[in-house]
Amino acid sequence: MNPLLQISDIMLDIAFFLYLISSILFVVALTGKNWSGRDPQEHERRFGRRAYILAIVGFIAQAAYIITRWVVGGHSPTSNMFEFMAFMDFCIICGYLIIYRIYKMTVLGAFVLPLGLIMLAYAYVFPREVTPLIPALQSYWLQIHVTLAALGEGILAVGFAAGLMYLIRTVNQTKKSRSTLWLEIVISVVLMLVGFIVLNSIFSRMDMKTSFEFPQYKPGETAAVATLKVDYVLPAIVAPHESTITKAGPMTPLFEAPGWMEGKDAARKLNTMIWSVLSGLVLYGLLRLMLRKRVAAFIKPSLDGIDPELIDEISYRAVAIGYPIFTLGALVFAMIWASEAWGRFWGWDPKEVWALIVWLFYSAYLHLRLSRGWVGTKSAWMSVIGFVIILITLVVVNLVIAGLHSYAGV
Repeated sequence: MNPLLQISDIMLDIAFFLYLISSILFVVALTGKNWSGRDPQEHERRFGRRAYILAIVGFIAQAAYIITRWVVGGHSPTSNMFEFMAFMDFCIICGYLIIYRIYKMTVLGAFVLPLGLIMLAYAYVFPREVTPLIPALQSYWLQIHVTLAALGEGILAVGFAAGLMYLIRTVNQTKKSRSTLWLEIVISVVLMLVGFIVLNSIFSRMDMKTSFEFPQYKPGETAAVATLKVDYVLPAIVAPHESTITKAGPMTPLFEAPGWMEGKDAARKLNTMIWSVLSGLVLYGLLRLMLRKRVAAFIKPSLDGIDPELIDEISYRAVAIGYPIFTLGALVFAMIWASEAWGRFWGWDPKEVWALIVWLFYSAYLHLRLSRGWVGTKSAWMSVIGFVIILITLVVVNLVIAGLHSYAGV
């Protein structure tokens, strides 16, 4: 193994560990200020300062990972799903460190650092090897398009964290309402990503793969042109269409994927999504049993002393900064690169469509806030929903829908 690549991997592991400790300290800074016998402001300041320092050191370690991996690969480390998610995590932490220097709000780290940690853990699910670029990625536009898209999404993630804080802080948790229901749904969506990471990590180490063989057809023909093989890391709930099991796993598939799902990995991706949803619901149910109340209601007392208007401003500033960066990276430069690589600016590829949906949604957010006075709760909901759409783009579109960008899910 290349010694420089080893150093790169070690730096990323160090960053992950430091972000984990930083997240814990930020949570202690947020919740521990209500402990009896403590000065709340001094407690928050002391633990928040330590958490912030660890976040900076972790950020530096991750910067070292990016530089060394760039040197080894000869291109920006954003060419596959592992590299992209790791870089997006780097951008989320960068956005937080910048926002912190402006507003000095310690408790924001209790929401942003865990989110960044989840994104980095999600990156670890994918293969970490440095592989040669496929022809479609052999361009200087890789550095420009993908890097700016990740940076924009990373900053928008800070807006999501602040918007979620605002809603938990302001929504009345003493009675059930549509707002409390949707808050719990948003939290459960994040837990679905956590559940997928945990399950994939466990079954990867157990090496209990299920293997399938199934025929491949050309459109409109009934004779098979090839036999495809696919391995499942997670237990098989759904099998490929017309498949046979060549290596049995821990459970027998319950049903086959529909025939219209195209692509070698379509059924495996659907299986992954089913496990993600199930694991997230189980995690949420366990939290409800442990806390004996809604998750948002449990967090709310720790945010009672925070100015909602300040949180709202932070969320808006993050979106105002992230939106133009995302526009340049994910749309403008993407279309220029698409014209060079594929001979057209736009082709209705699933990833292109969802990038447009994200852009249109945040365009509506800024229009409604600046022209119609949508501040406070309405603005917070839009910043939260906007990033949920980004998560759908990163997870569902990459793991389920086949397209020209499917190499990113490998």
